[in-house]
Order: sequence, then structure tokens, then C-alpha cells
Amino acid sequence: MLGVSLAMSPTPSAPVLTFVPQTQWHAQMGDRIVVDTQANEGFLIHRNGETLQFPVATGQRRGVCYIGRCYNATTPQRTWEVRSKDIKGDRITFGPSGRFLRLYWDDESTPYGFHEFAYEDRMFDDQPRFKSMGCIIVKKEIMDILDQTYAVNEGNIPVVTKYGIEEPLALAFAPQE
Repeated sequence: MLGVSLAMSPTPSAPVLTFVPQTQWHAQMGDRIVVDTQANEGFLIHRNGETLQFPVATGQRRGVCYIGRCYNATTPQRTWEVRSKDIKGDRITFGPSGRFLRLYWDDESTPYGFHEFAYEDRMFDDQPRFKSMGCIIVKKEIMDILDQTYAVNEGNIPVVTKYGIEEPLALAFAPQE
């Protein structure tokens, strides 16, 4: 760490947002996820402020009818937790692996979560990326990282989704209501 000693500081300093390349990212205990549903960007954040930024596709900003329900497919703005992992049989909607990291809100399971999509090139090449039925779609490599993060964090990852984010680090560690 370039000779920097934290022991010399009387109080720990606040973390500073530092972007880390995907090739250097390693999951850590305490990681958090912030998703800007306006810019369709995700941020995986370590406690020390190191951050992996990645593209996401979020909910279509309109009403849809899907899996027997009609609803507004806009990804909700909430503070959630990833608490479970499923393997889905639909390998188009949930991508080749079928992995689905389910989001919980107010201690209740929701139909929302993180997953891949079989035709990710098409999903991520077009703009805007408001294409899901409300879930947060990520590329395979990011799903691999989120899966590792889920394992390291023993099945619990705090998540914030918000439309428009100026400071993802502050939002990631804000007191939860």
C-alpha cells in the first residue's frame, strides 16, 4: 500500500470512491450494490470505497403483462437485500446459467432480482437499456462476480436502486430506514 500507515491516523477516514477494473475485482465481506436506474449503471462497492462499475438493463418504463400479471415494469426505487439464489429453467430470460439472485424488501421475497439474459449482446448494444420486466439484467461476467459476492457475504447483500445517483458511495452506506 505504498507505505501508507492507517495506524498513524487518530480516526479512520471516510472511504473514497475508487474505480477498480473488472479484472482486478475480488468479492469481499460487506460488499454492497447500488443501481442507478436512470443511467442503467450498477456499482459494486467495498467498504473501503473501491468500486466496480458495470452496465445494467432495468425495467421497461411502462405497463406490461408478463407471467400472468399486469403491472408497471419500471424497476422500483428501494433499499433491498439479495437473500436467495435460484436456478431457473428458462434459459432465455435467465441466461445460459439460469442464475437468479432474488431481492427481498421489508423481509419479504419479491419477484425482482439480478439475472443474465440469453441474448446479452442485443440487450446491451441498444440504448436506452430499459428492457427488463422489472429485474436488473447483467452480463455473464458480472453475474459471475455477483454470484461470488453472494457466497462471500453468506447470502446477504444490501442493494439500493434509485433513479438518478450522484454519489453511489454515500448511498451505499447511508443509514437504512
